[in-house]
This record gives sequence, C-alpha cells and structure tokens, in this order.
Amino acid sequence: MYFVGIDIGSTAAKIAVTGDKELLFTLPTGWSSKETANIIKYRLLEENIDVLSDDTVVSATGYGRTSVEYASYTVTEISCHGMGVATEVSKNCTIIDVGGQDTKVICLREGKVSDFIMNDKCASGTGKFVEIMANRLALTIDELFEAAKKGTVLPISSTCTVFAETEVINYIGVGKDRNDIAAGVADSVASKVALMYRNNLKSDKIVLTGGLSSIDYFAEILSQKIGQEITQMPNGKYAGAKGAAYIGKNKYLIKNPQSTK
Repeated sequence: MYFVGIDIGSTAAKIAVTGDKELLFTLPTGWSSKETANIIKYRLLEENIDVLSDDTVVSATGYGRTSVEYASYTVTEISCHGMGVATEVSKNCTIIDVGGQDTKVICLREGKVSDFIMNDKCASGTGKFVEIMANRLALTIDELFEAAKKGTVLPISSTCTVFAETEVINYIGVGKDRNDIAAGVADSVASKVALMYRNNLKSDKIVLTGGLSSIDYFAEILSQKIGQEITQMPNGKYAGAKGAAYIGKNKYLIKNPQSTK
C-alpha cells in the first residue's frame, strides 16, 4: 500500500510517499499545475507506484491541489503542515513555513491546529522575495545567504517587493558591496517573517518548514529577530507533502479499520 502526498506550490511541487516505499522528490511547478500533476503521475509510475491503483491513496495540497485530478483527497496547506510537523517533530509548537507564494505561522496544540495567520497579500517575507533579490544579484538562493553571512546589513526599508527591488538596484548602481546587499535582503525577509510571530501564536518550541528551512543562516537570523531558538525540520520543504500523505493514510485506516498498513 502506498500513501502519496502531493504539495503543488507556486514554484515547486513536492512529493512524499510512505507505506510500502518511502520516497521524496521535487519538480518545478512550471506554468501549469495540471501538467505538473500529470508529470508526477508518470514519475511515480517509474517507481512502480500507480496513482490509479486501489493500492495507492493520493492526497493533494498546496496552490495547485485542485489540479491533481487523480487525488483521493484535497486538503488545505494549514492542515497538512500541521500534520507533517505533529507526526515528525512536535505536537505542541509554532510552525513557521516560508513558502514561495505565502508565509504561514501555525500554532499546534496536542497535534491540532489551534490558530494560524498567513501573509498572502504581498511577496515580501516569502520565498519569492528572496528569489527575486537573488536573481537581481546574480546568485542562487543558497549563495545569497552565504554572501549575507559575510556582509554588513544595508537597510531595505520598503515593505513592497517592487520597491525593495528598486532599493537593491540603487545599491548596485552606486557600487555597494554585493555581500552587504545580500545581508540587507536576508535581514529584511527575516524581519518581516518575525513580525508575524504574534502573542496568540507563541509557544515554547518553534519549527521552521518550507524551502528556507534547510538554510542554517536564515534560521539563525530569524531566531535572533524573534528572540527564541528555532528548530529546523529535517526535509522541511516536504512538510506539507508528508502531512498530506499522513492524512490520506489516516483516512484510509478509518475506512478500513481491519488494515494493518
């Protein structure tokens, strides 16, 4: 039996498989979530996992979840991130997920989502903000944070990504050091994410998920901004996909209580 979680985000699609096989992989979302869903179907077939088989339960989440026409279940990102972290890290914590399109802060109590907020109106404080700034500096996202470690923060005051990019262009135009600009970018995104960590969402443990969760320096500066240590979830960018797979498994077991899978 296979339980497949598919998290189609604005930038990347993350796939997690549990059950008879454990598997994680990522694909670019591209321009069409529906095309991406079909590519995932054939990529899974290469692993001998047939999404149309009775032995496979598929749960979809993320920006493009409704495009996964073969999914048995579609589930919200909030629920999936909560389940992923509750199953693998902690049932009582605050999750900070910096995604490509939005940033989420989710409060977990006894493994259940008790509260959450999302920054989904502006790209500032999201992975897209970092991606745009890294491209402007001719760096990858990993290279941007490596450069930021060596630099001194140049302030980026704009809350709008478009205007912030103009600030970066101005710094480039007057010959400011690239490491210092990168430090300003890293400081800006960490500051915006930290502002979302409000009183009603605070807890003794913070778990970082999403694409930036593997970047130690981002976790370090975010910890400094919040004033609290942050735990980086292993394979944190797959938190939503893993949570979707676990939710699918739980639903299957409820329907089939005699199963030992």
